[in-house]
Amino acid sequence: MIPILYIVIPCYNEQEVLPETSKRILDKLTRMVRAQICHDDSRVLFVDDGSKDQTWSMIEGLCEQDIHFAGVKLAHNRGHQNALLAGLMTAKEYCDAAISMDADLQDDIEVLDEFMERFAQGCQIVYGVRKARETDTFFKRNSALTFYRLMQMLGTQVVNNHADYRLMSKEALEALAQYREVNLFLRGIVPEIGYQTAVVYYDRGERFAGESKYPLKKMISFAIEGITSFSVKPLKLISTLGILISLCSCAGLIYALVSKICGVAVPGWTAIISSIWLLGGVQLLCLGVLGGYVGKIYQEVKARPRYIIETKKLQPGQKGQTTENV
Repeated sequence: MIPILYIVIPCYNEQEVLPETSKRILDKLTRMVRAQICHDDSRVLFVDDGSKDQTWSMIEGLCEQDIHFAGVKLAHNRGHQNALLAGLMTAKEYCDAAISMDADLQDDIEVLDEFMERFAQGCQIVYGVRKARETDTFFKRNSALTFYRLMQMLGTQVVNNHADYRLMSKEALEALAQYREVNLFLRGIVPEIGYQTAVVYYDRGERFAGESKYPLKKMISFAIEGITSFSVKPLKLISTLGILISLCSCAGLIYALVSKICGVAVPGWTAIISSIWLLGGVQLLCLGVLGGYVGKIYQEVKARPRYIIETKKLQPGQKGQTTENV
């Protein structure tokens, strides 16, 4: 049986790359259908994450031009991870496997055949992993390496040099749907699902056009999200830090008492002020970490929807459904 494949692509202000992206991916999908790698009911599903430009109108135009295009429009911007989840949860109703990728054409689409080959061999999840990072800046390359090492040190399962270029079977998508947390970090959630996995290596290219949607500020926020979503070790580190500071304070007190008994003049002003500043900074840092976790609990307890779909343009093919508009 030839599997139905959905290629899920989150989009946020991607009007500059969308014409070329849709052209290349449709060409690749057509070649895969001809080679009987995937069924002709396969689709390219674009997810508009509340774009402010012409992204959605362009997606609507693509859906009208070719049946192999489909679109989902979120009611407002919810971030890359939520938009990706919305696409995957929509695709799981129609596909046998879904491959997620970015719209900027940095992910090598020619390895899609290898993804499907691993899927045919029984792998439920296939990770796209970069071969090297020579094209990255020194800062980005080393910060990424530090992030992966830190995540693993904190006990979180992540795949090195893997972003969100992956294949997931229908069974894996059904399992993913059971994870209900609001604070999404799919790179950490997917490895926890289990099932048989495989890796496909590829060379990541340059962005075709437009600007990156992940500047430094968002990258740092994303890293913190991943760490605090899957590990409580920062809270344990606070306890350890508190013990160490207490020991240092006791040592300082003993030193002050011995100096007093021995009659050694201790000016004290610099030491006192430095201690106050140090302890104040440490306390604020600890409160910040605790506040971050409390904030996450607050968001989870409210259980607000992770995304709201405003409109769908789906043409699932031979399963009896017609174009769906919501």
